[in-house]
Amino acid sequence: MTYVTILKNSDAIYFSNKGRNMKVLALNGSPRKSGNSSSLLKEFLNGATNIDSEITEIVADKADIKSCKGCLKCNVYKECVIKGDEWSQLSKSILEADTIVIASPIYFHHLPGPLKLIIDRFRSFVDVRVTEEGINHTPWQSWTKRFVLLLSLGSSAPDDAKPVIDLFRYMTEIMGKQNSLEVLTATRLQMNGQVKMNEQRLSGLYPRIGLSERLAHNDYLRNQDFLKQAYKMGQLEPSN
Repeated sequence: MTYVTILKNSDAIYFSNKGRNMKVLALNGSPRKSGNSSSLLKEFLNGATNIDSEITEIVADKADIKSCKGCLKCNVYKECVIKGDEWSQLSKSILEADTIVIASPIYFHHLPGPLKLIIDRFRSFVDVRVTEEGINHTPWQSWTKRFVLLLSLGSSAPDDAKPVIDLFRYMTEIMGKQNSLEVLTATRLQMNGQVKMNEQRLSGLYPRIGLSERLAHNDYLRNQDFLKQAYKMGQLEPSN
């Protein structure tokens, strides 16, 4: 069974492995080092390491990134003018990356605040013009990148991650027609580290959080598959 959807169209840096040319930038949105999305990302990076990628991981919760001020000066200078944080270094890594993997829990149907701060600053990569019909986004340079979303959420329904998926679908489309987007949505993961729990621990946990114990066996197998899928996704090189 597959849970992957393929959609076409500082001290925060604590993991770096230099290999050959393919560059992977990982944005970790989890505030928990052993959280479910962090575990998925670890598997992805293990897969990527095995193909000798150059990997940089940014932990959003530790990154010094200021919020976008909506000053629109990036329309003039073609870069963000906010100074005094780590955006200059991070934006360079974003532009150089072949693959950008974003791992995040879903908090209230969207991204955690620290990760959203980073995503808001992507505004500086595009020229934005208001028209009578709406708004046009034109990237300063057209990207050809592989985007990967690794999402974990407490809900049993994958659709509860839809607002985040829609955001990245839109972002990848406006940044370049050759971009690709792949999504792994790991559902029914309410507790810290649940994706790595064995069947016995799940059986004990579920009644305490209002779920039927009978779900534990299949969910254990499904969670193992989530981790395997993340690893396999890490092994894939950009197809562009």
